[in-house]
Amino acid sequence: MDYRRIIPCLDTRDGRLVKGVNFVDLKELGDPAEAGAAYSEAGADELVFLDITATREGRKTFIRAVEKTVAAIAIPLTVGGGIGSLDDIRRLLELGAARVSLNSAPVRNPELIDRAAAEFGSEKIVIAVDTRSNPALPSGFEVVVAGGSKPTGLDAVGWAKEAASRGAGTLLPTSMDADGTRDGYDIPMTRALADATGIPVIASGGAGSLEHLYQAIAEGRADAVLVASIAHYGTYTIRQMKEYLRDRGVPVRLGGRERTERA
Repeated sequence: MDYRRIIPCLDTRDGRLVKGVNFVDLKELGDPAEAGAAYSEAGADELVFLDITATREGRKTFIRAVEKTVAAIAIPLTVGGGIGSLDDIRRLLELGAARVSLNSAPVRNPELIDRAAAEFGSEKIVIAVDTRSNPALPSGFEVVVAGGSKPTGLDAVGWAKEAASRGAGTLLPTSMDADGTRDGYDIPMTRALADATGIPVIASGGAGSLEHLYQAIAEGRADAVLVASIAHYGTYTIRQMKEYLRDRGVPVRLGGRERTERA
């Protein structure tokens, strides 16, 4: 892929669009299908739909919300949250998801990545790596799971390398420390995972300005940027994000109608 992607993130709880800070203080923002349709029309390259409380609540992905979102959009959708088996993956792909995002389950059972890649192809498998700062670990970043509620003691770079070696096609690292702060992505963490694995990385957590998007790509070596607050609250349109990157020399694919994206 020779262009960099803008990917709005639809965090959901109980089938409703939400946004928090540092993975907590979730505020409801509306219907994810309606938001997804607006982003699709506005020129977003892809969408990520994350049922962020599914694992913590011990349940599967809220399927009805996924179905509605798939039906409302015309761009690829990655779905994550509560996915723990090949059958879960198969069901979501059959519903129309382009890819699935696995987070907690592979940490418990790394062989799930091998089996999923063999069954569905690496290009369908995204490994979400939620991290928090931990100076005691070699990279300085620790993997957390279950919506950020459970530290694992795993070094984020070491886990990313293992996931890539087992067949992950893409990494989705999110800094719990930066999430929702609008202070910028965790560039050192993003770059460390990109450099260590050589597979596509989607920067996530903390975008607050157009410059932050550029930094994630130019300094963090991300192939795509996940956006939430700056899109949901109408700070910038998808087109403004892409035009800024284009003007800084980043290849993007323009498209869609110029409008304010607001969930």
